[in-house]
Amino acid sequence: MTVCAIEPSADPGNGGPRRAACSITAEGAYAARLALRGDSWYPERWTLDGPEPYAVPLPGNQPEEPGTEVQPMGDGRVLVHRVAAGRHVFSLLYPTGPGTGELSLGAVECPSDTTALRLLPPVPGGERAYALAVGPRAAVLWQVAGGLFGPLRVAEIPGRCSGGVWLDRTGRILALDRETGGRTKAVVVDLERAGEVSPLLQIAADSDDRILLADPDSGLVLIRSDAPSPGHERLGWGVLGSTLPVRFPECLRLPDCVVTPFAIQPGQALTPERCAVALRLDGAFGSWVGVWRPDERQVRHLPAPEGWLTGAGLWTADGELRLPCATPQSPCGVARLTARESGDGPRTRGPGDAERARRATPARDATSGRDAEITTPDTPDGTGEADTRASASPRPVPLQQAPLAQLVTK
Repeated sequence: MTVCAIEPSADPGNGGPRRAACSITAEGAYAARLALRGDSWYPERWTLDGPEPYAVPLPGNQPEEPGTEVQPMGDGRVLVHRVAAGRHVFSLLYPTGPGTGELSLGAVECPSDTTALRLLPPVPGGERAYALAVGPRAAVLWQVAGGLFGPLRVAEIPGRCSGGVWLDRTGRILALDRETGGRTKAVVVDLERAGEVSPLLQIAADSDDRILLADPDSGLVLIRSDAPSPGHERLGWGVLGSTLPVRFPECLRLPDCVVTPFAIQPGQALTPERCAVALRLDGAFGSWVGVWRPDERQVRHLPAPEGWLTGAGLWTADGELRLPCATPQSPCGVARLTARESGDGPRTRGPGDAERARRATPARDATSGRDAEITTPDTPDGTGEADTRASASPRPVPLQQAPLAQLVTK
């Protein structure tokens, strides 16, 4: 049996980062992907919370198309999104002895000007699932699993939307990147208030500011913005509810690589700057793994384990990074990497990493015009990473948190 993973090149229809080769529930108990046997694609569910990971094939009555989306639910069933005759059809698959059971959830028909309909990341709790239909002037949010009567239209969001990040543990607050007036800004959608939209991220009036990843426990968010270097996007980080500005560490600036954060260490409620962040790095020689913390000045470069389902992984609260892998010899496996603290043993680095770690660009205080060093929190000796900001812009208020003050765990 030959097993391999889908490697989509981009977020369909949205120009977003490359998507992971499998989907993992927010709590890390299950994963799902499309696997290949011979010439036939079929959904496969992985159980990750037992003593050893194991996979259950869930082939349907006919092979799946390579672009079929699959997503694990919290109860172990797998949501499948198929496109047939222009309709988006949703079903839940589950094992039934030697076969596969299928529960039809209904279909969504999109207007002809809709450029894409895609599943959003798994909802915390795993009882519901959502999809976003993207049009040129508005996006429609659909609940496609967990309802009583099939797909439910939840909200229409003005503007062209992309991304999708859950900001809380209840699946109420969703962050999206919305393009209006030629600029992209992250906004929040409150699902308990009929899809009420409010601002989340605005570093400068003329910058494109996107949210990539968030951890509800610590409030740590990873963002991509061209505010510090107009025309060239950079990775930055901030904390939900904090009055400190977003920072753009120099060590995350890797000109020859595409850097995509894909997992944040949970359970660090009071120390967001100590959260380990897993990075997918794509370069001329393939993909590998990076590990970084906001209060460190370097990215630790690690070779990707054999058969890594590229871009997929999860952290445990005690700092173990788990990466799902599939090879012909081991079709269901998990590589385990431990995040080391600063100074705890050798590190593997990429070319030029030491030089990047030594560099720091001072920020510019827009109110006085003077250069100002902005250090990371909890570094009383002043050795934190310096940030860069556009000197012409007013002092940014990057995470506008009034709507979330009582909803997001700090």
